[in-house]
Amino acid sequence: MPAPVPRQRAIPAVESGQAQAASPPGTQAAPGPPTRTKAPADTLTLLVIEDDPTGAPIVPELLDSAGRPIRLRTARNLTEAERLLTDDVHCILLDLALPAPGRAAREDDELAVLRHVLQIAPRHAVLALTASGDAERGTEAVRVGAQDYLFRDELDGRLLSRAIRYAVERKRSDTAERRLTESRLRAQENARLERGLLPTPLLDGSSLRFAARYRPGRSRALLGGDFYDTVRTPDGTVHAMIGDVCGHGPDEAALGVELRIAWRALTLAGLCGDELLSTLQQVLEHERQNEEIFATLCTVDIAPDGRSAGLCLAGHPAPLIARPSLSCAPGAAPTAELVPYVNNGPALGLLPRARWPRTQVGLGSAWSLMLYTDGLIEGHVGEGRERLGQDGMVELVRRRLAEGLAGEALLRATVSEVRDLNGGELTDDVAVVLLDRVP
Repeated sequence: MPAPVPRQRAIPAVESGQAQAASPPGTQAAPGPPTRTKAPADTLTLLVIEDDPTGAPIVPELLDSAGRPIRLRTARNLTEAERLLTDDVHCILLDLALPAPGRAAREDDELAVLRHVLQIAPRHAVLALTASGDAERGTEAVRVGAQDYLFRDELDGRLLSRAIRYAVERKRSDTAERRLTESRLRAQENARLERGLLPTPLLDGSSLRFAARYRPGRSRALLGGDFYDTVRTPDGTVHAMIGDVCGHGPDEAALGVELRIAWRALTLAGLCGDELLSTLQQVLEHERQNEEIFATLCTVDIAPDGRSAGLCLAGHPAPLIARPSLSCAPGAAPTAELVPYVNNGPALGLLPRARWPRTQVGLGSAWSLMLYTDGLIEGHVGEGRERLGQDGMVELVRRRLAEGLAGEALLRATVSEVRDLNGGELTDDVAVVLLDRVP
């Protein structure tokens, strides 16, 4: 440690909480309240909380890393310190021998004054000043929250200047690390919340195979405005749904979750077709942020024997159906086409008292039914303005089926190729649901 130096009066009166500005030699100081000279924004300022500032162990000049003087302020007690604790103070030098105020004082707590300062100055670096040789108390002060501790009788300007700089940087580093940790925790909590809002298919007792892919358009999000669900009712009917709220921000994601949950509840209550969609439109009208918000929807009700289904479309693209080839040629690829549908109703939220006709669709004994949102077909093909479209998607799926892909592998390859054709990540939400019946 550097050798001790004689104690000197080092804190300019203009920075003190109780003295007037000093006058040049041979002149009389003008009466009036103390003034405070505003320092440059990058100048370090030290607040000394010491019950005997005239004997404070501080040398006249404290310099920062660039050789600029460090500004000093003094306070004889915590009341003065709170008044002088402005935003331009970077570091506090606290005498641990000071008594703690009122309720903060406890006979068995030697660091009550430090705890009080940390409470009133959570954003400031703090240096604890303790008696020479009292390392145990200094170490405890650092554990409680101080950035460092110094011995009173071994303090000089060079040591204190360096300690101030280190304490300020350590406080900045601790603050940045804490904010990063808080940000990670919030992200993890949001991820758990969003993951919990994704649907779990209820298909117990059904022979149908289920697969799904979901990619939100929002960066670093798990949920977008697209939503889907699948449930099996006690009569053996499998109900599947996919929808898309216009937009893909957090408000649209929340509305999509509400519509999905409402659809599941209404389906389990026995509603389907036009009656179900009319009720969902009422939910949308009550929950949306403004009247311009709408949602498209596709619902499929697959009969217990799996050979037919009822289909309702509310402004949504028709699903794709793939069946084994009827050709006798060995290795013939399955066929894939859009489900024929001419009675497409309006999107939910566009027209009051709208109707949504239900169409019966023959499926056959073996089939794959793919429901999707428009994010899958609106990606670009190459560098031009041409989009994939429904025809391009059907052709893409045919090729993948010919390769023998099915289930999760089929969806994964399809979405991946659509993204590659787009030349990068898709900007819109993408949801795809695949139901397979293998006799």
